[in-house]
Amino acid sequence: MAHPDDVAAPRPGADRTASPVEAVDRALRVLEALAAAGPHGAGLADLAAGLDLNKTTVHRTLAALRHRGFASQEPSGRYALGPAATRLAEDYFGDENLPVLLHPALVALSREVDELVHLGVLSGREVVYLDKVEPERPVRVWSAIGRRSPAVTTALGRALLAYRGTDRAALAGYLDTAGVDAGHVWEALERARRDGYATEVEENEAGISCVAVPLLRAGAAVAAVSVTAPVERMTPSRVAGLHAAVARTLPPLLPAGLTLPRP
Repeated sequence: MAHPDDVAAPRPGADRTASPVEAVDRALRVLEALAAAGPHGAGLADLAAGLDLNKTTVHRTLAALRHRGFASQEPSGRYALGPAATRLAEDYFGDENLPVLLHPALVALSREVDELVHLGVLSGREVVYLDKVEPERPVRVWSAIGRRSPAVTTALGRALLAYRGTDRAALAGYLDTAGVDAGHVWEALERARRDGYATEVEENEAGISCVAVPLLRAGAAVAAVSVTAPVERMTPSRVAGLHAAVARTLPPLLPAGLTLPRP
């Protein structure tokens, strides 16, 4: 028999549809509350009050979540989201899944701008190209899925570094073998943070220029998408237009949890 406090009166704006399995619904609500509480977590009393549930009920739910690693308890007694919960998103947005999740968005973007589009992620000091979509017109750019390039010489890598909180000290680790000026790269990262996109002109391949936008999860870059074209087509106005096309085309096609930088 359910505890009389287990089911609360619907709050204004709440979903009034009864859950088919109350215990599962309760566990999901607790997970949402823990996620909203952030890394500092929340106490049992606060969780129970926020969910309009009896403390004993919430305690039992937390015990089940802790058993599977979806919740953890600090020495202070506060509860926080556990590693199993955060790993769900990491697995979903893993390198193997990203090309599948994002390929339709890349196709749409390539059709919109009629240029070569890449998807890349950081791997150590390098960018790895996970996917690409070529336009119908011939492209004189050599690229391949699985190819690696120094992160600091690519628009993809700069977009990723700029939105991972990379400071000057951390940037030094990416410059050791790249043969590029530290001040030049730092300015490129600063511009990327200001403008919401990164650029590169003939630094990775002669005659080729790129503009790249990071894909953010919880404010940090997990991947980046670039548009690549011959340098003669990448005038300042064209770069601005490409960024506008990315900002217009990608958001409706991104999986839940991924966003672009705010303008």
